[in-house]
Amino acid sequence: MVMTGEDRVAHTEASDFNLASYLEEKKQLVETALDESLPITRPEKIYEAMRYSLLAGGKRLRPILCLTTCELMGGTLEMSLPTACALEMIHTMSLIHDDLPAMDNDDYRRGKLTNHKVYGQDIAILAGDALLSYAFEYVARRTRNVDLANLLDVIARLGRTVGAAGLVGGQVLDLESEGKSDVTVETLKFIHIHKTGALLETSVVSGAILAGAKPEDIERLSRYAQNIGLAFQIVDDILDITASTKELGKTAGKDQKAQKATYPSLWGLEESRKQAQALIDDAIAQLKPYNRGAEPLKAIAQFIVARKN
Repeated sequence: MVMTGEDRVAHTEASDFNLASYLEEKKQLVETALDESLPITRPEKIYEAMRYSLLAGGKRLRPILCLTTCELMGGTLEMSLPTACALEMIHTMSLIHDDLPAMDNDDYRRGKLTNHKVYGQDIAILAGDALLSYAFEYVARRTRNVDLANLLDVIARLGRTVGAAGLVGGQVLDLESEGKSDVTVETLKFIHIHKTGALLETSVVSGAILAGAKPEDIERLSRYAQNIGLAFQIVDDILDITASTKELGKTAGKDQKAQKATYPSLWGLEESRKQAQALIDDAIAQLKPYNRGAEPLKAIAQFIVARKN
């Protein structure tokens, strides 16, 4: 099912949900929890480097999705907050490593100097490693009032998401595809389902699992998450061309300079926008059984395709 333009207008008019307020409320909750999760101790330098990137701002979209789906499925914020923080720790690790000279080689992230520009490549690598390992420790030690089998499922999914079957695998194929003119849409989709989409999907699904969601709910939410994950990357590719470095908070135009395969390079800007919107429409269609309870997820999906950074 794909929503028409009239359907989207009707949906917007029928909803009085305030996404900006919702995101700000949840973001503040996440920011406070992240700050408290990582005190500075000896050796101070590594904790300072970890906190530098972890607390550098950003949309906090992944932890917010986790909190949102947990509440939608009848769970509580307290049940899902440790996993939400862990998701942001893992995401931050991926950004630190992605910015390294051996990867995408960027000097700025979220409007600030990248971690290796401040602390050096050696400490940046270690800070990413430390955040990744701490994410699993934090989930295991801090999660309360969750069925043990569900918690183990979430931990296993986190491991798969960040490994060769997920983020790492997507990054490897992305690096191998640089400068090649024969990259297909199927290969590009594979890269981004793993490099970007996997963590977004786990963010959505993990919150639901913690709340004890039924298999059919997990399936719907997985479909929702897969769609918004791919749309997110398409929009990222578009913004790399159309937005400024100041708007993005990172260097604009890097994909073209690195000769990366992107959706606009294969489809053009207009078709890329259409494809992203079609994915968002299908994502929203998956939420129909939840009625107004799914308003946050619907609004977040539309936010992804309309964002400017």
